[in-house]
Amino acid sequence: MSIILSEGIRIHPVQDPIQCRVAGCDSEIPREGGGLFFYWKIGAGKGCVGAIRLPGAQRRAAVSQSPQSEPDAAGPERALPAHRILVLSSERNMGTPPTLESLAMQALVRSHSVSICDTLEDVPWLLFPRLFREAYAGGHAEVLKAMVQAWPFPCLLLGAVTRSPDLEALKAALDGLDLLLAQKDRPRRWKLQVLDLRSVSSEMRAQGCPSLAGSSPPGPLSPRPPATCDARRTEERPLTIVLDLTIQDGPQGAFQAYVLRWARKRRGRVQLRCEKLQILSGCTSRVRKALRPVRLDSIQELVVDCFWRRETMKTFARQLSQMQNLRVLHFSKMSAQVYTSRALNALYSRKYAAHLGRLQCLRELHVHDVFFLHGKLPAILGSLTALKTLSLSSCPLQEDDLKFLSGCACARQLQRLRLRSVCLGRFSPEPLRALLEQAAGTLETLALEDCGLTDAQLPAILPALRQCSQLGFFSFYGNPISLGSLCTLLSHTARLARFSQGIYPPPLESFYFQDDGVLGSIHLERFLLMLGPLLQAWRASSTPSQRFQICADFCHRRRKCQMVSLGPRGSWVLTVEGLPGLSALPA
Repeated sequence: MSIILSEGIRIHPVQDPIQCRVAGCDSEIPREGGGLFFYWKIGAGKGCVGAIRLPGAQRRAAVSQSPQSEPDAAGPERALPAHRILVLSSERNMGTPPTLESLAMQALVRSHSVSICDTLEDVPWLLFPRLFREAYAGGHAEVLKAMVQAWPFPCLLLGAVTRSPDLEALKAALDGLDLLLAQKDRPRRWKLQVLDLRSVSSEMRAQGCPSLAGSSPPGPLSPRPPATCDARRTEERPLTIVLDLTIQDGPQGAFQAYVLRWARKRRGRVQLRCEKLQILSGCTSRVRKALRPVRLDSIQELVVDCFWRRETMKTFARQLSQMQNLRVLHFSKMSAQVYTSRALNALYSRKYAAHLGRLQCLRELHVHDVFFLHGKLPAILGSLTALKTLSLSSCPLQEDDLKFLSGCACARQLQRLRLRSVCLGRFSPEPLRALLEQAAGTLETLALEDCGLTDAQLPAILPALRQCSQLGFFSFYGNPISLGSLCTLLSHTARLARFSQGIYPPPLESFYFQDDGVLGSIHLERFLLMLGPLLQAWRASSTPSQRFQICADFCHRRRKCQMVSLGPRGSWVLTVEGLPGLSALPA
């Protein structure tokens, strides 16, 4: 028996797999599985040759087009129903026509004559990501809703579909989840455990359809239970929604607001997990409301960049201590210049330090312009054994803080250290020397910027600096040191085996001095005269691959600086650049 697809095109049963070509790649019809396998090949003979397996069919079939072909003697011909016809073109000499798979996907998502849920039962699981993209691109909400219910993978990376989130697609996906959650017993086919709404990088998006069903989120977000887990407990696991959150003043984004509202109404049945949290609001109630449905132990990166009152931080500190899996913390804008009461600052600092000290998984700590570190580094860093990156900027410290840091366990594994606008000039150089010695075996990036270090402290630091065998980047701008000391510093750092880039201050002799002895602006003629000795000292110790820059001026508030760099032809070039964050610095 043969099946007529259109005039002159028939499907005949075949017994063996057929070698076909799909979009330029050789492939083979599988012997097992069901539904929706499409192949197309421009043959050397008459017409087009390919193969197709129809939904629900239990056999393979070959397609041939020949005006001279005769009806099969095995039985009468019968017409295939229109909604099953997925071969949309058989014309020759089309240039580069779309593949049958692509045409079939488009036909299926546009079909309204068939129950989409019944059809999806026959779709091979490998085609689900491609079909989902077709439905998303065409805005087929009902298809998306059905596909979420039938998704054959534990994870659906909805954020990988497009660069900008689509609210209607989100509503369709969540409506599909609602239909599943409303059922008393979970369907046997229900595989979906994680709906990931996070946006992905362009590199990951370029990987194509398989990324939609990509590997499960890492660490505490993994939805896959152990192989020995009890089946009943696995079925009872709540559905997980993964979303990066930004809490800010003013109207919230419609996409994020809808997810938060949806999750709050389904607490107990749905877990909302957040890997990256950004707080740009000082409103305590707004922050508390947004975080109410969120599993706080799922947060791995936290950025707080908003002016907070001390009471706001006190309230938030209790939530902060529950973020047991926090890896990266950026905190700023609680300046000691604003909060001037020493008694109140000491009181609140003790409370903050007690909560910060519980973040034992913390690997990166970036703190800028806050009052509560003064005398409290032992309480905060004492238990942070996993710390790899420490950046303290515009934060008042005691000399005891630096002494503790040089002896704590995390100092022996620090890879990146930045102290910026921290008054080290009034301290003994010994704690800093001890700190560099402790971190010498692991330190890759070192920034001692605008710290008031002078010629008097430099001789104590240089021996420890020579021991930093892994150091690749060194920034020392903003420190008033003389030409002789700067030449010595250049030669010491350039000789390090892994050293690649250094940023240094202009020599002290190149500045104007005000009447009170404070440094003024750069005297241009003097500065140009100093470049010769500096270049000579650099070239005597460096290699051609190493980069040498002088930071002539900087503004931390605007995050801009003027850099004098040695160009490829040996000339000096002045550029205005942004001050890189510690995470952006080369190792």
